[in-house]
Amino acid sequence: MNISQQEAKRIMDNGEDYIILDVRGAEEYEQGHIPGATLLPLSELPARAEEELPDYEQQILVYCRSGTRSASAAIILESMGYTNIKDFGGIMDWTYDIATD
Repeated sequence: MNISQQEAKRIMDNGEDYIILDVRGAEEYEQGHIPGATLLPLSELPARAEEELPDYEQQILVYCRSGTRSASAAIILESMGYTNIKDFGGIMDWTYDIATD
């Protein structure tokens, strides 16, 4: 399911139970990511999802740089049986905090 970045931020601010999933590469992640995001590159998603995301009903907020990889990630996760995926597009449009730690 696609949601707006404003809706994603609302979920984050409301303290709902969620995981933020960044599906970009490690170098992109290091240059700046949404605070609290878990890095799981799209290319590694099928192999590592079950280990990194053991709860198939967990709310997962997924993003990438522009929205292309996050859309692919949402499709992959849904095909693997994850039931609560929310794609909010690309960090290049994110107007909120970005971490570089």
